[in-house]
Amino acid sequence: MRTATPRIVSCPQCGANNIYDATINPWRPFCSQRCKLIDLGQWADEGYRIPAEDEQNPPDDPDGAR
Repeated sequence: MRTATPRIVSCPQCGANNIYDATINPWRPFCSQRCKLIDLGQWADEGYRIPAEDEQNPPDDPDGAR
């Protein structure tokens, strides 16, 4: 019987290679708890935002016409 090769992924925060396996790395896909907390802080500080385009939500017509 052939054993599965562990999956290696890059940490989204620092880019370090790590094993994507819950029994070995509880912080997956991050390499450490530190990188996971840094990423969480970015979300909390609204560091990850998608810029809105004005054309998608045009302002209402000032005359009230539709």
